[in-house]
Amino acid sequence: MAQRPSEAAPLRAPLFCWTYSCLLCLLCWKPQECEGAAGHNQVNLLDSRTVMGDLGWIAYPKNGWEEISEVDENYTPIHTYQVCNVMEQNQNNWLQTNWISNEGARRIFIELKFTLRDCNSLPGGLGTCKETFNVYHFESNDEDGRNIRENQYIKIDTIAADESFTELDLGDRVMKLNTEVRDVGPLSKKGFYLAFQDVGACIALVSVRVYYKKCPSTFHNLAFFEDTITGADSSSLVEVQGTCVNNSIKDDTPKMYCSADGEWLVPIGKCMCKEGYEEQGNKCQVCQPGFFKASPYSLSCSKCPPYSYTYDKGSVFCHCMENYFRRDNDPPSMACTRPPSAPQNVISNINNTSVILDWSPPADGGGRKDVTYLVICKRCSVDLIQCEECGTGVRYIPQEAGLKNTTVMVVDLLAHTNYTFEIEAVNGVSELSSIPRQFVSVNVTTNQAAPSPITVVKKKMVTKNSISLTWQKPNRPNGIILEYEIKYFEKAQETSYTIIKSKETEITVDGLKPTTVYIFQIRARTAAGYGGYSRKFEFETSPVSLPASAQSQVPIIAVSVAVGMILLAVVSGLLLSGRRCGYSKAKQDPDEDKMHFHNGHIKLPGIRTYIDPHTYEDPSQAVHEFAKEIDASCITIERVIGAGEFGEVCSGRLKLPGKREFPVAIKTLKVGYTEKQRRDFLGEASIMGQFDHPNIIHLEGVVTKSKPVMIVTEYMENGSLDTFLKKNDGQFTVIQLVGMLRGIASGMRYLSDMGYVHRDLAARNILVNSNLVSKVSDFGLSRVLEDDPEAAYTTRGGKIPIRWTAPEAIAYRKFTSASDVWSYGIVMWEVMSYGERPYWEMTNQDVIKAVEEGYRLPTPMDCPAALYQLMLDCWQKDRNSRPKFEEIVSILDKMIRNPCSLKTLVNASTRVSNLLVEHNTGGFSVYQSVGEWLESLKMGRYTENFNESGYTSLDIVTKLTLEDLKRIGVGLAGHQKKIMNSIQELRVQFMNGMMSV
Repeated sequence: MAQRPSEAAPLRAPLFCWTYSCLLCLLCWKPQECEGAAGHNQVNLLDSRTVMGDLGWIAYPKNGWEEISEVDENYTPIHTYQVCNVMEQNQNNWLQTNWISNEGARRIFIELKFTLRDCNSLPGGLGTCKETFNVYHFESNDEDGRNIRENQYIKIDTIAADESFTELDLGDRVMKLNTEVRDVGPLSKKGFYLAFQDVGACIALVSVRVYYKKCPSTFHNLAFFEDTITGADSSSLVEVQGTCVNNSIKDDTPKMYCSADGEWLVPIGKCMCKEGYEEQGNKCQVCQPGFFKASPYSLSCSKCPPYSYTYDKGSVFCHCMENYFRRDNDPPSMACTRPPSAPQNVISNINNTSVILDWSPPADGGGRKDVTYLVICKRCSVDLIQCEECGTGVRYIPQEAGLKNTTVMVVDLLAHTNYTFEIEAVNGVSELSSIPRQFVSVNVTTNQAAPSPITVVKKKMVTKNSISLTWQKPNRPNGIILEYEIKYFEKAQETSYTIIKSKETEITVDGLKPTTVYIFQIRARTAAGYGGYSRKFEFETSPVSLPASAQSQVPIIAVSVAVGMILLAVVSGLLLSGRRCGYSKAKQDPDEDKMHFHNGHIKLPGIRTYIDPHTYEDPSQAVHEFAKEIDASCITIERVIGAGEFGEVCSGRLKLPGKREFPVAIKTLKVGYTEKQRRDFLGEASIMGQFDHPNIIHLEGVVTKSKPVMIVTEYMENGSLDTFLKKNDGQFTVIQLVGMLRGIASGMRYLSDMGYVHRDLAARNILVNSNLVSKVSDFGLSRVLEDDPEAAYTTRGGKIPIRWTAPEAIAYRKFTSASDVWSYGIVMWEVMSYGERPYWEMTNQDVIKAVEEGYRLPTPMDCPAALYQLMLDCWQKDRNSRPKFEEIVSILDKMIRNPCSLKTLVNASTRVSNLLVEHNTGGFSVYQSVGEWLESLKMGRYTENFNESGYTSLDIVTKLTLEDLKRIGVGLAGHQKKIMNSIQELRVQFMNGMMSV
């Protein structure tokens, strides 16, 4: 190190020494200040400390910046640029670096390490001395732009020292380096020059490091992310897509964002080890023998399930052992299975020509739960050696194959015949096995049976006093027919009938009245007894013969009739020549789309307004206006499913041209109907035909041009809502029940919007299909409203469903959509109580009185408070205070979207009953407590059970069901029956007591 000059020496020499020679000796006095390699997320573009030769920077003017090159103790070059022209004014000294490639970075950082002398410490306190210097840059695509004018540079910043040194610092060797970092961006060219401007400072530029930041390559979620240069500014994020490592595949595309600080942020998506590989240490390792992985979504390899194996690495499934199988839709994690063993303990119960078979499940189900049963019927000789399959003449109830229960009934067998029934258990892999099937068999011999009913009876000849009939033998006589019994009576006098017998299949019945309809039923008898009667056949006797005075007119009438028949035949031929199976529809004048007149009603296009079919003089006109005619040959009736007001209700199938066959329900009009019955029957079709909504029963069409007259609607597999709920008590979630109620409300909103009042809304009149969609049906009591939606329609008499009807409709026989809302509240109660009868066993008069006095049905068991409140809103006495159906739909929609709103139940133990708990003056509440009531039944032993289960008041006890009783510990059937009978009496007393208050 140079010796410190004396005070008398020229100023420049000491400055040089103090600033540089002495400084260089001190630079590495604290080695940590000379170190500082680039961080893991920094890439150096220039570091003056690492250049072995001259830096080659250009300084001008020549008496400005000066390069001092020395080596440290390791002979590493130290490049320092210094300038200290503080004695001279107007300094403008520039130092320019070589061209620096930015390597694609758009934002670079400049780190400067320097020392700077305090101007106040200089001898004489030079007034021209500065303590700052400037840094500039100039962008260029190549090195040809090195001759740069000063005004072309862009200033980066003015650099000042945090700490400056003095002469004293040099003597004490405590001088420190200043470090300043500046960033530049966004850059747009391939490289740049840096320049340092001194304007009169005493400064030593010890090192210059230029770098950019990057996010270093990394692995995350089995994805590799490459080195990524940061963005152009301090707030930018660079999106980078990762590449899945070997043996992995992407789930969601793996992404991360490279921040301006060179850190990875916001990982999105991931890669997964593919089938046969599992993740271990951010790598995908192959599954070992005996293990498998079938899906990338599985976390790890799994051991082969029972009865399966694999000897290979990377297996995606395990092979089943011999005689074990797996279906295509079985998950690979499922154990291999085998066919079941044969059923056990088969029992047969013979009833004439029917057999009920009952058996126990197989001892070995093969490891599967999808066991079903197949029944094969064989008819055998007396010695049971020769057998042949029974064929299609035998029926199985419920079915022959795919049985889930262990009972089947086989009917329509032959009498006195030997049969063998083979019962086989099958499961999902039975068809995959080549092992002979295992079954259990039972031999039976049927008994003598009565003949089957006669199905065909025809009219042979008719006079004014007699009818000749002929019929076919029963399809299954089950023995020798000994005789036939014929029962007949006048249609209007069914209770007074006559029976005659015949050994032939024809008979003439005399002594009948002219022009009278008679009902005939016939049955056959064998040694086993009489079979069932045939269905009712109607035949009418001829009118009385014409008097002599009118006989002269017979030829003229005959000719007229003949001509008329010929014309009718011609017209019919023309019509039938163009007729096809399907709907028949008259051509419509285009002008009819503009305005229609219907018995005084005007219907404009685009406006759905209900039109009362009762305003038509001819019901046929109304029904053909609103319903489509179906050709009867398109309909196949399969079975009777019920009886309606006007005839039978059947299920069947409808096949229209160009469409698939689909199931339908068919209402038939019974033979011998009156004109009023026909009018009312077709009136319901005329009503339904005007509606088109997913929650209203859909009318397919009508049959009016042939007999029987039919109404064809969509088929609802689950039948009426009340019966369906009773069969499935407690099987649905609250959301499912609310969904049913929402469908009913939606259908009623549609009817209300059309200005239509149902009048008989009840669960029995709601039908449910296989998808639990509820649809409003049965429009027999319905009537139309006038234009005013608040107007009421006064009924023309008839029965009113009291339990479902609003009080104003009962009192004044007037109905509105608001009265339908009341009925809807009752339907809500029916649904939430799974089809329980409203008001239980109360009489209609008691119901009317209770409602008028303000009492309402109590909340069903486990009913959400929000639903019960909606019921109470529907039962407001003032009809104007009840919600509209549109509001009800909206409320139910909110409940469905927010199931948490249905978790709060009505607290039956704390609420004050709206029935007669507080009104014991009416004769009820003779028991002061639940314990006293149980003691009266000699069931006091269960008092503690009731109290512990929360049944602490008679109000709550009235809501107990048999299942609740079992749950609280009443296990004996006799005790259950006794308590339930008493609960039923409590309910009735509850209501009757309320009547007397």
